[in-house]
Amino acid sequence: MIEINENTRLTDILDEYPWIKDELPKIDKKFKLLKTPIGKVMMRKVDVSEMSRRSGMSVDEIISMLNNLIKNH
Repeated sequence: MIEINENTRLTDILDEYPWIKDELPKIDKKFKLLKTPIGKVMMRKVDVSEMSRRSGMSVDEIISMLNNLIKNH
């Protein structure tokens, strides 16, 4: 299990938990972008803090959401 913090890259999270890519859009429609060609390119550069900026959720909310998804999967 990786430690998720504001600097954790989305690609690192998805390498460890690939199913999260399918779960994120169910939580917030803004994450549907992950399944587009542009989203696939952007994923390489995005960390949790950038996910926060793009979604409008706080960093703590993103971290909590990801940890809950992992715990309950």
